[in-house]
Amino acid sequence: MANRSFVVGVGMTKFEKPGSRDWEYPDMAKEAVGRALADAGVTYDAIEQAYAGSVYGAMGQRALYEVGMSGVPVMTVSNACATGSSALYLARQMVRGGLADCVLALGMEKMQKGSLGAGVGRSSVTIIDHHLRSMAAGRPWEMDKAPMPQMFGNAGREHMEKYGSTPEHYAWIGWKNHKHSVNNPYAQFQTEYSLDDVRNAPMIFDPLTKLQCSPTSDGAAAAVVASERFVDEHGLGDQAVEIAGHHIASDTAASFEDHSSIQVVGSDCTRRAAARALAEAEVAIEDVDVIELHDCFSANELITYEALGMAPLGEGHKLVDAADTTYGGRWVVNPSGGLISKGHPLGATGLAQCAELTWQLRGKADARQVENARVALQHNIGLGSACAVAVYKPAT
Repeated sequence: MANRSFVVGVGMTKFEKPGSRDWEYPDMAKEAVGRALADAGVTYDAIEQAYAGSVYGAMGQRALYEVGMSGVPVMTVSNACATGSSALYLARQMVRGGLADCVLALGMEKMQKGSLGAGVGRSSVTIIDHHLRSMAAGRPWEMDKAPMPQMFGNAGREHMEKYGSTPEHYAWIGWKNHKHSVNNPYAQFQTEYSLDDVRNAPMIFDPLTKLQCSPTSDGAAAAVVASERFVDEHGLGDQAVEIAGHHIASDTAASFEDHSSIQVVGSDCTRRAAARALAEAEVAIEDVDVIELHDCFSANELITYEALGMAPLGEGHKLVDAADTTYGGRWVVNPSGGLISKGHPLGATGLAQCAELTWQLRGKADARQVENARVALQHNIGLGSACAVAVYKPAT
């Protein structure tokens, strides 16, 4: 029988516009890990292993030198935009398997300004070449447009064509997430916009305007994952949050067979990962109170409502009509502001989601607090594809 696993400490930096702060990977790691260790009330000497995630940096050991040189195993993790959640998943696996009692998960990224590319380098094979070919077979591909907004924008267009969602639904999601971030001191953006502001922002790829797209960002986040024995020995029961379920899914052949843009950007991956994580946690989506969802673009938030089971297929926009994914609704989705407004330093995103949900379940999220939050769900996806879904509960 697997051991229980708990988040006992979290910490993160403020997410910043690339180039706006003079720092390097070791600086951001020291800040995020230092806060996570302080939150857990332990020193780096308690860490038995560390998983350090980044998409571009690939310097886990070097980044952690500023925290401590204790000689423990340090593994660098890279798994597209799901890198942070993958580091967390591996840390949890070590605890669940009884191979360690206290493991560090770190995610960090220092990015360039501007839209993400398609990962094209010296090789003709890229992490998303299957995805690009499948999508281009299903609808015209515009070579002059950035690939990521186009891929997720095409998913939004497909949903509008098949199920009747409208640009208004996607704009509302952007408006909601920017509104939520006003109360998040760690968010890259903390400006409240009107719905008209979101609608009338520069068009990136129809139906997605600039205020419906996540920015590139610099930043880091970290979590200390511990066993039940460690929690008991260190008196951490009051602040420990259990990772009750966690699963990562990848593509199957079905992701590409129908050339569906919705499938290509990970809807089926999400559906399978969510089913496994919820089953492991022994809860249903209806039991969840607060969700941090991978809203790299507003269209992805809407189609993910359906993939998580929050709405039947083709009816995600009805949750928007009912305002069911904000305060006062059935779920609060992205109280942090999500990727759209909190920011999206690729390697750090999954662990920033973990931090937000840990604070929510502790009742320590300040003005963002979701009332009576008892069950939380995290969704983090990286094209290539890796979809991580985790379910959290208070330890007691």
